[in-house]
Amino acid sequence: MSDYTAPLADMQFVIERLCGLDTVAGLPAFADVNSELLGAILTEAGTLASEVLAPLNRMGDKTGARLEASGVQMPAGWHAAYRQFVEGGWNGLSFSTDSGGQGLPKVVATAVAEMWNAANLSFALGPMLTAGAAEALEHHASPALRQTYLEKLVTGHWMGTMNLTEPQAGSDLSAVRARAVPEDDHYRISGQKIYSPYGEHDLTETIIHLVLARLPDAPAGTRGISLFVVPKFLVNAAGELGIRNDVRCASLEHKLGIHGSPTAVLIYGEQGGAVGYLVGEPNRGLEYMFTMMNNARHAVGLEGVAVAEGAYQKALHFARERVQGRPVGYTGQDVPPIIEHPDVKRMLLTMKAGVEAMRAVAYVCALAFDLGREHPDPAARAYWARRGDFLTPIVKGWCTEFGLELASVGVQIHGGMGFIEETGAAQYLRDARITTIYEGTTGIQAQDLVGRKTVRDGGQGARELLAEMRSDVTAWRTAPEPRLQTLADDLAAALDQVQTSITWVIESQATDPRLAAAASVSYLKLWGIVLGGWQLGRAAALCFADLREARAETSFAQRKIVASEFFMTQLVPQVASLARIITRGSPAVLIPTADAFA
Repeated sequence: MSDYTAPLADMQFVIERLCGLDTVAGLPAFADVNSELLGAILTEAGTLASEVLAPLNRMGDKTGARLEASGVQMPAGWHAAYRQFVEGGWNGLSFSTDSGGQGLPKVVATAVAEMWNAANLSFALGPMLTAGAAEALEHHASPALRQTYLEKLVTGHWMGTMNLTEPQAGSDLSAVRARAVPEDDHYRISGQKIYSPYGEHDLTETIIHLVLARLPDAPAGTRGISLFVVPKFLVNAAGELGIRNDVRCASLEHKLGIHGSPTAVLIYGEQGGAVGYLVGEPNRGLEYMFTMMNNARHAVGLEGVAVAEGAYQKALHFARERVQGRPVGYTGQDVPPIIEHPDVKRMLLTMKAGVEAMRAVAYVCALAFDLGREHPDPAARAYWARRGDFLTPIVKGWCTEFGLELASVGVQIHGGMGFIEETGAAQYLRDARITTIYEGTTGIQAQDLVGRKTVRDGGQGARELLAEMRSDVTAWRTAPEPRLQTLADDLAAALDQVQTSITWVIESQATDPRLAAAASVSYLKLWGIVLGGWQLGRAAALCFADLREARAETSFAQRKIVASEFFMTQLVPQVASLARIITRGSPAVLIPTADAFA
């Protein structure tokens, strides 16, 4: 049995009902998208994920990628799996057909990417970074660079990387020291980059590195960073691969998790300088790289959803089979499996409801990207672009933090067996740990949510979202189901706390920015929980209506309602505590350092 089965029914429900497939199909670019096509894509992707990628997950974790004299060797079976992945056209799902892609909405590609990540996170990292590199080139590179590199990246025949970090420059990219010296029609790149996933491997015939470096006359700080394409092998005018470029993998990082992903230390310029090509204009590299990073931030948030889904499936299977003690209040003759223990059921429901809430938030964010890019009305495009920008740090920060928490819950459900590597539960926890760190730590996402996404526009994007949630709550209160009315009351109370927190953050930023910074992670988590509750409330409202009109599969609708009620009663109450932490607890963080630490 595969360790992973794609939750196709929930994925299709979220896209068709919560996102609104009709809304997506109403965009001229996606006029051919319909329910039948969506179902076929999700089913085919689910088969590849469960039958091809998931069986390789444990192999990748145990053997890992290895640096040999001939280069980095990927785990057994990965080469055939990657060929199948490329031949299926999966890499370029949401890219335009002009670039070699499938021209599908990002919200569809998001569901498919969740499957890759849940089945095999280490494998999925390569295509995720390749898609980000392709998007950066599509938006910012010259026609000549796009002609040479874009289609090969979109199709996945070549992989791409993001080379930002240096030993002295982690999240602080103003400290980047890599150099780029002009020479004829190119540049010579020298320096060292660390933490480069898929920086060296043998899955594709070449790798296209996107590298941040400084020109000789560049100003200091982030304003002096430029972006360069540095191929592993040089490419001639006919698009053919030539000699090896001056870039070498010095080592692979020894990591807590994602062992199948080769995270490389790369040395540029040991033999006079690696040949690189400037992307766009000089000194705008960080701006261009943020195209790739924003794509990656949403994608990493999706990893949090996916890892939690994988951990949940494993924990649910174990809880249905493991027999251990008689549950409290159980009067039957035979001892049932541990799923009947109230606390185990609580943990499983936390995982199930949490995953479904995160999935909905991540997919709705992807929908905002689609509408912000393709809507024919400029005002609507601006509105949805603002929505996508606001949701991105929440998807990245909250979904990874909550995903990590749920992976830990999965280990707890296994008990002592979860702490033993052979069961596989611990791998989800180890793999999930990096998601809260790379592409910007949770603290960085929270600062972005406070500064750029709340304060900069005076809270416009935040209040637009709040108004939409309040509108739904008002509608639920008029529904004939008392249970939905109760959900409305629960969420309404949380929304009042959100309103208070928005006002406090904006006012505190003006009086003492340190207060807003101290509250930022709590502010991000507050938004994540409220958004998750809102989306599950919307799901419950739809399912109640479906049951009234007998137009839904009863068991699915009932399970969605149960998940919604659990999330609203068990998790949404945390919002009140978070709001209190935000508005009253932040000064406790700002005491003098000497008074707090020996």
